[in-house]
Amino acid sequence: MRLYSYWRSTAAYRVRIALNMKGIAYETVPVDLVADGGRQHAPDYVALNPAHLVPTLILDDGTPLTQSLAICEYLDITNPEPPLLPSDPVQRAHVKAAALVVAADIHPVNNLRVVQHLGKTFGATPEDKAEWMRHWMRTGFDALQQMVRDDTPFAFGDMPGFSDICLVAQYYNARRWDLDLTPYARLTEIEQNCLALPAFDAARPENQPDAQI
Repeated sequence: MRLYSYWRSTAAYRVRIALNMKGIAYETVPVDLVADGGRQHAPDYVALNPAHLVPTLILDDGTPLTQSLAICEYLDITNPEPPLLPSDPVQRAHVKAAALVVAADIHPVNNLRVVQHLGKTFGATPEDKAEWMRHWMRTGFDALQQMVRDDTPFAFGDMPGFSDICLVAQYYNARRWDLDLTPYARLTEIEQNCLALPAFDAARPENQPDAQI
């Protein structure tokens, strides 16, 4: 498999974690989202991902998959151990809801292209952009901390899953934008428990071949 990825992309970060948790070998193909106007807009890449976004996972038969949670669910179905989603329908809905607080509520308005648009179209300053990012992360984390369990090592049990994957990737972005995480002690605990696992550690942005530290 080939994963078209960008080291700082939280969506690509999610898929790297899932691949690592499943023990699936993959080749990383860097897609620089900022250099030369963004490699994601190149015609050959758009042919794989019409949304001009990362990640894109190319299966062994050449099939491209896009959208991080769709990719993670595919990996969970085709490689069921360890499970990323519980089999119980109610618990499954709870886990997916928590994941979507990040992937559907926070991430779309924290996306690089949104921040760039704020500057180009509305004249947002760097501090304006930073406060925009922090505002939406606070809004999402306020909800998420009430949704996760408080009696387990991870968000919903003794093993990490969909919601933990999304949380850890978004926490990287929160630290990058200097969000005060003091109010989110439970979320921080979950993040630290996850990052202690090799699958999560190997997926960190700073450990990627295209990392620019």
